[in-house]
Amino acid sequence: MQSTLNFGDSPHTRVNILTGEKVLVSPHRSKRPWQGQVEDLPGDNRPAYDPKCYLCPGNKRADGDINPDYKESFVFVNDFSALLKDTSQQEFNEQDLFVAETEKGICKVIAFTPRHDLTLPEMDLAAIKAVVDLWQKEFADLSQIDWIRYIQIFENKGAIMGCSNPHPHGQIWSQNHLPVEIQKESIQQKKYFDKNGRTILSDYVSAELRKEERIIDTNDSFVSLVPFWAAWPYEAMIVSKRAVQDIGKFNEKEKEDLAAILKLLTTRYDNLFNTSFPYSAGMHQAPVNDGDHPEWHWHMHFYPPLLRSATVKKFMVGYEMLANPQRDITPEIAAEQLRNCSTIHYKSK
Repeated sequence: MQSTLNFGDSPHTRVNILTGEKVLVSPHRSKRPWQGQVEDLPGDNRPAYDPKCYLCPGNKRADGDINPDYKESFVFVNDFSALLKDTSQQEFNEQDLFVAETEKGICKVIAFTPRHDLTLPEMDLAAIKAVVDLWQKEFADLSQIDWIRYIQIFENKGAIMGCSNPHPHGQIWSQNHLPVEIQKESIQQKKYFDKNGRTILSDYVSAELRKEERIIDTNDSFVSLVPFWAAWPYEAMIVSKRAVQDIGKFNEKEKEDLAAILKLLTTRYDNLFNTSFPYSAGMHQAPVNDGDHPEWHWHMHFYPPLLRSATVKKFMVGYEMLANPQRDITPEIAAEQLRNCSTIHYKSK
């Protein structure tokens, strides 16, 4: 049913179709003066090579291993893994009040480039494509391990996102159970697919391309957009146009297009506030070793914490922790601001 609701003026809730959860949008609050926390900008004068960095080529890591003299991207098992592959399966349940079970997994680190002084948007397309290739290879290799059920590929960028090393890198965690967010997205996507015979993101992307108001960039294989239900001020998603279940199914053209749209989005992010834009980003894709999942549609979430400038951070507090997420800047305004950002990196101008 078509609504006459004024998205740019009236407080309203929007439904996240991937999780079924709601976000409160309060567009009138974007005019309020800011007297809250202002973050200090970290310095960014990194050298191309840092002899003390455990990710730079040829350096010794925490476990004593020596990194190879890699030229593109490099992956290894995390020296301080959150999950361990030798964990034995155990469960604990006391009166349904104290419930726990062990979690088994493999955690890897992927250094995007040997250059200590670059970030993803500052890398050239060939270097980003090499990262995509390595993501695909690691997904294929890990999915061959029969006890693994899910593979999470992600990146934390920036000190305020808890990134412990400024060398450009991401992580790959694989585990024997489905994480909570994947469980929620699995339920929603299957419900829609069983009813309509199409993935929910196929129909959603088609509708967004017709409307255009939340689209950031598009190419032959992917679209980047601010989701209708975005909770973070400049939250974005990259979605494949083809209904592909996981990164392992992308062909060469799609991998080149993924590299291109990744560079575009992250460059626009940096140019928004002329800063190295922090975020947590990660792919959501189908479970592995668990049968077919035609309802699943590959997509990548970007959750940046900046609100009004490079020094004003968005915090999830109060109502947002106790009830549901809330935002002031509408997704439509956020998408317009990102579209208007240059695709030439601010450091290169």
